[in-house]
Amino acid sequence: MLKKSLIAAVAALAVMHTTTWADSPADLNDLEIAHVAYTADVVDIRYAHLALAISTNPKIHEFARTMIRDHSAVNEQAMELLNKLKAQPQDNFLSRQMNENANKLIAEMSKLSGPEFDRRYAENELGYHGAVNSLVEKTFIPNIENAEVKALFQDALAIFKVHQEHAAMMVKTLLQRQSAKQ
Repeated sequence: MLKKSLIAAVAALAVMHTTTWADSPADLNDLEIAHVAYTADVVDIRYAHLALAISTNPKIHEFARTMIRDHSAVNEQAMELLNKLKAQPQDNFLSRQMNENANKLIAEMSKLSGPEFDRRYAENELGYHGAVNSLVEKTFIPNIENAEVKALFQDALAIFKVHQEHAAMMVKTLLQRQSAKQ
């Protein structure tokens, strides 16, 4: 299941060959990168709201509330910076693909409940944060031209790496509980 989740997360970030200004994440400009990051935060907030609606596990709820709080805060900082720079994020192939994949995953997870939902949500969070963090660290930060935007991404990455570690602990705990019941 974890492998499936990681594959889904990577697919959510996969480069799609469509008619756009950029053919790969490395070709995106700062405003397109900002849109991808904003979209990634919004997607994770959507997953968190789903977790709050479906799960009865207090640890899942705690994690979901953290996702909503932290991703909302980063998006607010990003919008403040863009307003200061008198710029608007630019939609692109990657942010559209992320939304499409999120819609499919939310539809899938909406059909789950109990420990099955909790495990799927936690595994997705682990895979999603891993894929997004890797993209931000290895592709976006090295290619961002504006120093203030780059600093915001570096600060956000530190927070989101903690999210990834927390998700890994959740997955481990949920798998241990499942093994103990068998």
